[in-house]
Amino acid sequence: MMCAVCSATVERKLSSLEGVNAVSVSLPSRTAMVDYNPEIITPEQMKTELSAIGYDMVIETDRSAEAIEHRSLVLLRRKVILSWFFALLTMAVSMGWIHIGNRDVSNQTMLIIALANLVYCGRQFYVNAWQQARHLSAGMDTLVAMSTCVSFLFSVFNTFFGEQVWGSRGIEWHTYFDASVMIITFVLTGRLLEERAKNSTAFAIRALMGLAPKTARVVNFDGTVDEVPVSTLAQGDVIEVAAGQKIPVDGKVSDQKPQASNLKPLNVKIDESMISGEPAPVEKQVGDKVFAGTIVKVGTLRFRAEAVGEKTVLANIIRMVQQAQNSKAPVQRTVDRVALIFVPAVLCLSVLTFAVWLIVGGQPALPRAILSAVSVLVIACPCAMGLATPTALMVGIGKAAQRNILIKDATALEQIRRISALVIDKTGTLTEIIEKDSPASPIKRARGVDSDEDGNQNVQSSKLNVQSETLKPHAADAISMLHDAGVEVYMMSGDVEEHARYWAEQAGISHYQSRVMPQDKEDLVRRLQSEGHVVAMAGDGINDTQALAAADVSIAMGQGTDIAMDVAQMTLMGSDLRRIPEAVSLSRRTVNMIHQNLFWAFIYNVICIPLAAGVLHIFGVDFQITPMWASALMAFSSVSVVLNSLRLKFSS
Repeated sequence: MMCAVCSATVERKLSSLEGVNAVSVSLPSRTAMVDYNPEIITPEQMKTELSAIGYDMVIETDRSAEAIEHRSLVLLRRKVILSWFFALLTMAVSMGWIHIGNRDVSNQTMLIIALANLVYCGRQFYVNAWQQARHLSAGMDTLVAMSTCVSFLFSVFNTFFGEQVWGSRGIEWHTYFDASVMIITFVLTGRLLEERAKNSTAFAIRALMGLAPKTARVVNFDGTVDEVPVSTLAQGDVIEVAAGQKIPVDGKVSDQKPQASNLKPLNVKIDESMISGEPAPVEKQVGDKVFAGTIVKVGTLRFRAEAVGEKTVLANIIRMVQQAQNSKAPVQRTVDRVALIFVPAVLCLSVLTFAVWLIVGGQPALPRAILSAVSVLVIACPCAMGLATPTALMVGIGKAAQRNILIKDATALEQIRRISALVIDKTGTLTEIIEKDSPASPIKRARGVDSDEDGNQNVQSSKLNVQSETLKPHAADAISMLHDAGVEVYMMSGDVEEHARYWAEQAGISHYQSRVMPQDKEDLVRRLQSEGHVVAMAGDGINDTQALAAADVSIAMGQGTDIAMDVAQMTLMGSDLRRIPEAVSLSRRTVNMIHQNLFWAFIYNVICIPLAAGVLHIFGVDFQITPMWASALMAFSSVSVVLNSLRLKFSS
């Protein structure tokens, strides 16, 4: 797929198939998420239907999409180099830098060069345009194919009949082989630069995929160790990982030696920051869980594999990020609808330009009419418009993943910038429970309130008398940052009034409720929405799922229950609540970037299409964008949108 029309056409085609329930097609990542009934339709049938309109779909397990894209990129690079050679050669003949005979010989030489360029370098444009035309659709390939064919065929006609048709009537005539060659050259060059830039937008996925090692050391029954590909691992395999190496799959720590006591410290520490967001290595004991992609910092780990392949936590994170990057924000769906009518509108505008020039200027204006129509076809390509939203979203979602904020869909990223109220659960979200007698948190009794060695105060539960509670690190900072961003925070707790009030004060929250039930949380969300607020809900438990489902933006804690994470649109890996205001800030920057991209894509067309049509001649200004420069500007507009989106990648 090469433009917004392509992705919209593919999405419309798949959506029209019987048995397909929902489709979301992403142009930058060139992927489609399809919800379908396998009893009615198969991926192979979808592939056949798409092939009929000029698109291939990779579904076979023995074909790597990455390998196919790499081969396509290599082939594209070769075509760009060869097309530039043809372009320079054509220009040299056209400008007289290479003298090869009279005008007829020069024109015939350029005809051969241009034909070679069209057949080899530009072949795919014509194949795709023909297949799309057969199914009454049109896209970027249609515009490129029509513009180059018109300029080439008009030049062929002039090469053999120009003098007798135009010269005999006193009309000056030219050939435009250089224009047909340069259009293809610039379009291919722009596409190559665009592909390289778009590869950078997928940095998050590649970084996540790079966390998992390719091989693993499996411990055999006789105690020997073999290094095998990770893809061959099975549940129950015992795996050994030395210090400095990455853990290949999820599992549970096993005894280092058969005779080892379960109570004996293993002295194994693992960096789990990519899962939890916490930088300090975690000490592991027999029976503790370990996760793929984390790094053994101290000791040699042996563990038994429990989740392999697509079932690991890392694989689930990668899948979630991919789905989010493929999902569409509401603004993108509007752009897709516009794209479907954009190319037919441009074709009509091109015909109108040709007709106006011919009516106003008569037969002598025929060459100008043709060139003006060609320029309009070339310059109005909808690539920039189609890339404006998805590239910014891909970078934004990838940036969020780097910050341990997992976003399920693009709507959440677009919406969270608008929140004016956050409803937050207390226990497990705002605070965390520490065992009272844990050596990690020795408690000293003081006036009904406990204080630990660092002087942090913790409420002593007189009811349960088995736990004490502490505010999560940086929770108060997070609440302050949200207040600064104009977000009002409401704390909901099933705890007693005294405890709820205490923790609300500690966190800097002025609105709170105690002894609430799950329905009360949902009721608050809906009441705030009825008052005109855009509401986010942050929680970690089953009792939060009602409110999470009702909220405009739902946020789950990565250490919470699976059902809360399934319902939520965002998941915070780790316990740092500052990720919430960070998500708000990132959302605002991403949406601003989308608006910038759409603005410049729109302005580009508003300014350049009239200039290509020659509207300045009405005011006596002899200036017009030629087909060659139209192709250069079109390529530049697409690349500039992608590069502008990449600024998000390097923002703080």
